[in-house]
Amino acid sequence: MSRLKIYGIPMSRAFRVLWMANELGLDYENVPIHFADSSSKTPEYLAINPNGKIPAIEDGGLKLWESMAINLYLTKKHDKGLWLNSPETEAQATQWSVWVMAEVEKAALAVLLNRFFLPEGQRDPKVAADGERQLQRPLKVLDEALANTGYLVGSSFTVADLNVASVLSWAKMGHMDLSAYPHVDKWLTEALRRPAAMKASGRT
Repeated sequence: MSRLKIYGIPMSRAFRVLWMANELGLDYENVPIHFADSSSKTPEYLAINPNGKIPAIEDGGLKLWESMAINLYLTKKHDKGLWLNSPETEAQATQWSVWVMAEVEKAALAVLLNRFFLPEGQRDPKVAADGERQLQRPLKVLDEALANTGYLVGSSFTVADLNVASVLSWAKMGHMDLSAYPHVDKWLTEALRRPAAMKASGRT
C-alpha cells in the first residue's frame, strides 16, 4: 500500500490533518504545498485538488480535499479511540465539524491575521476586534456544550474535539482572551498541549 501523502504546510489548515495523522500514529509524507506561492496552482497539484487549495491527501487511490472531511475519513479508517461508533455520535461529530467551519472559522481567521500573521503595517485592529465580537455567541454555545464532561461528544477526546480545537487555535494564536469561557479555555489549552498537536505545529 502506498504511503499516505498530506499536502500543505503546518501553518495552514493542513495543521488539522497533520495533527490527526499524528494522533492516529500514521506513517505519512508531508508534501509542503504552500498557500502563498504558486505551488498550489501547478498542474500536478491541481490534479490532486482542482480547487488549488490546501490541505489535500492521497491515500492509495483516493484523492480527498477539505480538512474536516479528511479528518473524519482518517479517523473512521484508522480507529484509535477518536472515532464515534454509533450513528448518533457520528452525526454529532459531523455536526461540530460543520458548525466550526460555518460559525467560527471566518472570525477566528480575522483575529489571527490581524493580531499575529500579517506584517504589522497591514494589520487592522478594528477587523480583529470585530472578529472577536463575532466569536462571542459561538463561544458561549461551545462553553455550554463542554460544561458537562469537558468534551464535545461523550467523555473523552474525539475527532469532534480535534476538529473544533484546530480552528479555535487561530483565536488562541491571535491572543484572544477566553477567560469569559472557562470551559473552552481549559479544553483548548489541554487539546493544543497534546503531543500530536505539538508535533504537527513543529513545537516538538
